[in-house]
Amino acid sequence: MDPTQNPNPVYDIVILGASGFTGKYVVREALKFLQTPSSPLKSLALAGRNPTRLTQSLEWASRPNPPPSSVDILTADTSDPDSLRRLCTQTKLILNCVGPFRIHGDPVVAACADSGCDYLDISGEPEFMERMEAKYHERAQETGSLIVSACGFDSIPAELGLLFNSKQWEPPSVPNQIEAYLALESTKKIAGNFGTYESAVLGVASAEKLKELRRSRPRKPRPSIHGPPAKGPTLENQKKIGLWALKLPSADAVVVRRTLTTLTEKPHGLPGLNESPDQIQKREAFWSAIKPAHFGVKITSKSLFGIFRYVTLGVSLGLLSKFSFGRWLLLKFPSVFSLGWFQKKGPSEEEVESATFKMWFIGRGYSEESLVSEGKTKPDMEIITRISGPEIGYITTPIALVQCGLIVLGQRESLVKGGVYTPGIVFGSTDIQQRLEDNGISFEVISKNKIQD
Repeated sequence: MDPTQNPNPVYDIVILGASGFTGKYVVREALKFLQTPSSPLKSLALAGRNPTRLTQSLEWASRPNPPPSSVDILTADTSDPDSLRRLCTQTKLILNCVGPFRIHGDPVVAACADSGCDYLDISGEPEFMERMEAKYHERAQETGSLIVSACGFDSIPAELGLLFNSKQWEPPSVPNQIEAYLALESTKKIAGNFGTYESAVLGVASAEKLKELRRSRPRKPRPSIHGPPAKGPTLENQKKIGLWALKLPSADAVVVRRTLTTLTEKPHGLPGLNESPDQIQKREAFWSAIKPAHFGVKITSKSLFGIFRYVTLGVSLGLLSKFSFGRWLLLKFPSVFSLGWFQKKGPSEEEVESATFKMWFIGRGYSEESLVSEGKTKPDMEIITRISGPEIGYITTPIALVQCGLIVLGQRESLVKGGVYTPGIVFGSTDIQQRLEDNGISFEVISKNKIQD
């Protein structure tokens, strides 16, 4: 929040949608940092439509302790703009967990952009994110409202994973392509969150709207990448990691590309509101070490049957999401069309605790930058890195969102004044990676090798 706006907000953070399935896990994560010695989070409130459910969410998130009396319950509804405006005057930062965002997100972003309140969410919906940038970026710049979507599993691991891999390419080497391979693992059968599934259904349905939006906007400069993109197979047996992999149309790839586009426009990152000379030097050094690369995401499985399930889900979404009756079928019977992967009641706590993820980043490029100018387009070097962590939707997502929120609270002067941005360009040069490592998400360099012909 710009210090010129609303000088005396009551709360540091308001969690909107705190009684939802993901929201209550975000509350649980935020409580770990409420009024602890080194945390900037001194005051917290929960907001939503139903005070009773919010109170129950706070009780659940506080277990085994009693709920803290300092956490207030506020009533707000995404269909009531006045309630959202009131919310924005009461807090420095809103963490928005109310999805699908293309249905419920716009009024919240509008209220923040108008008031100067800062805003983070866990959306993985490209059309919503790009529409918010088109509609509210200039207004948010004026008022000093920092608006950042995709601060959960979509797309913090992908953004930081690309940056981490890129940093390993020390001069004179340069990357050409970095591909992310996502492996979801669990000792128990785990059902995905219905909200995530609903967002995917609506996302496929609005793919044409996203194309229209992009056509209507001015073209931005493309990142300068060494060498052409490699045309890889849709399905591959990736022997380096021992998994089958399927190309995925992914929000992560869209968000990473937007970060690299912003970096092309601002090669030293985003200047902060009131940075010290040391902070400026650190930010510029960080971004000058980042080399853009072609980026894509693949979902993996140990077996071809697992890949078949992904294909079945993709075909179902692709065919049925385009028609209202098809969308009704998909949303009415999620377990059928996802072959049991998604269901309305979501996973149990035990199922959540049993799940983990691994995300490999396989970077291919050139040992010498000069090789490309000499016409050698075949990469001769490979760097593999990996991010690992707990369950993606209810543990990693709250960890990522809350750490981004704590950075906004504690380091606001070193962040950009306002505007609608991707998380990579806002948080990349902060201590976000160290914070995630301190909270159970690991970053590793697996190997650096010359590629043998």
